[in-house]
Amino acid sequence: MVLAIAESERVRGTTSPNPPVGCVILDDAGRAVGFGGTRPAGGAHAEVMALKEAGTKARGGTAVVTLEPCSHYGRTPPCTEALLEAGIKHVVHAVSDPNPKAAGGASVLRKAGVTVESGVMEREVSTGPLRAWLHYARTGRPHVTWKYAASLDGRIAARDGTSRWISSETSRKEVHDLRAKLDAIVVGTNTVIKDDPALTARDAGGMPLARQPLPVVVGMSDLPGGAKLRHTALHLRTHDPDEVLTALAGRGVVEVLLEGGPTLAGAFWRAGRVDRVLAYIAPALLGDGPAAVLDAGVSTITDAVRLTVEDVSMSGPDLRISAVPQT
Repeated sequence: MVLAIAESERVRGTTSPNPPVGCVILDDAGRAVGFGGTRPAGGAHAEVMALKEAGTKARGGTAVVTLEPCSHYGRTPPCTEALLEAGIKHVVHAVSDPNPKAAGGASVLRKAGVTVESGVMEREVSTGPLRAWLHYARTGRPHVTWKYAASLDGRIAARDGTSRWISSETSRKEVHDLRAKLDAIVVGTNTVIKDDPALTARDAGGMPLARQPLPVVVGMSDLPGGAKLRHTALHLRTHDPDEVLTALAGRGVVEVLLEGGPTLAGAFWRAGRVDRVLAYIAPALLGDGPAAVLDAGVSTITDAVRLTVEDVSMSGPDLRISAVPQT
């Protein structure tokens, strides 16, 4: 399953609105003979890709897959059908499919005499490469990660507005790698006016990566004539996070990185539309300057938005915190 998760992560960001599934085929002696990840929408699913690589070695073997094999005809035939035709005798999957149209694959396989094991490394898959898609499948909304970098005292810029660079080069590279796996990056018009970002994913040498997320600007103001995003971004003239997410869902966007300033962050928090926080905290003090979020709908301590910390790690000299709102 660790290898299947790696395949899932490898194709993450290329499959939306389909899930980035990973699959490994083991022969009847337990040796890995086929690897596959879901192709872009309309292409083959992970199981089919792995079976193709395995060939006849798949017969009598095991399929290890991050998501329950689908059992319906969509743009492609059911994966359950491909597994049965290949002679697979055992299927191990991490997460059951929440999509009622595609669910039921495990039952179909069992009825055909295949041994099926469910829930293997379910947490690692659910909080890993399938996190955003599972949220999208259950709610119909893109998954939103609010990413920000701040000083140890919670400032995203100094008193004079300068902010480059609060976080380390290591953290910035990590964010660029993350951008390349997402569907869209969202900022507000104020960020465009003040910082003129390009919202591209770049390599260590500053060159654009092959795959780029959709840049999205939210707000009523026109973008400056010379702005980098003026002719490349989707400009949504609204202040309503739900309108933003509805528009993006209509474009097949599954995973969103919210990188706007404190006003936009506050709007998403008030609407309850932040699904995960990714914070890079630099070991520096600024003493004054804008906070990471404004007007999150909290007027007293009892209204505080409480989070559950999933992971704390170092990113160069910075502290990297991943947390989700408590439910």
